Amino acid sequence: MSIAQQLAPHLPYLRRYARALTGSQTSGDSYVVSVLEALLADSSIFDRALPSRVALYKVFDSIWRSVSINHTLAETGASADPYRRIGALTPRSRCAFLLLAMERFDESEAAQILDIDVPQVRRLIDDAGHEIAEQIATNVLIIEDEPLIAMDLEGIMEQLGHTVVGVARTHREALDLARNSDIGLILADIQLADGSSGLEAVNELLRSVRAPVIFITAFPERLLTGERAEPTYLITKPFQPSLVSALASQALFFDEKARSGAAL
Repeated sequence: MSIAQQLAPHLPYLRRYARALTGSQTSGDSYVVSVLEALLADSSIFDRALPSRVALYKVFDSIWRSVSINHTLAETGASADPYRRIGALTPRSRCAFLLLAMERFDESEAAQILDIDVPQVRRLIDDAGHEIAEQIATNVLIIEDEPLIAMDLEGIMEQLGHTVVGVARTHREALDLARNSDIGLILADIQLADGSSGLEAVNELLRSVRAPVIFITAFPERLLTGERAEPTYLITKPFQPSLVSALASQALFFDEKARSGAAL
């Protein structure tokens, strides 16, 4: 089987990981393009002794850490500011956490990807936990029609110190709840109780609300097609509470930096 055939099933998920690291679909996809270009130029960097998905993410990580690649991307049209923010503020602990919690690698696989040992992975995960606890508190709108999942999400947000302004089960309820609230974060399913679309509800909300959005769905492949703008933050059901906590903090982190206009 060719390298291209081995990698094809994993690329949508690599793009999700890249976007979560960068906080931007454009920036994340630029990194993935660089991975593919590097593999075309030198296929020997793909370690065939490893499972194909691990080998792909290992190539990504080597490019992610390459300052020269960062500069090249900035020169070819990607915004320089996100890359400066990432270089200064996205630690290896964030990579380790997302590899385990979002991409579902085990500790040994994450260690191979990051080129470290398992005890170092565990230390990075501990560091990420401390970082998550220090994030920004805000008002959260939950758009979810399954009561138990909505309760779980509400509890997770409140434990982080956020205020949940309400839980919407339909498109109309989401708009009504947002009308009189200062929303700082939105958690949304893509299929709601009355058959309405959470994606459409979010798109309408974002015309008047400035807030990052995390989509939580049992069908991530519907949003990872590469054919249209895709969510930066996407969680698959069933989810781990720690992942919701981490991505909520990360989404707020990137949004706050974008609002402040900080150039790091």
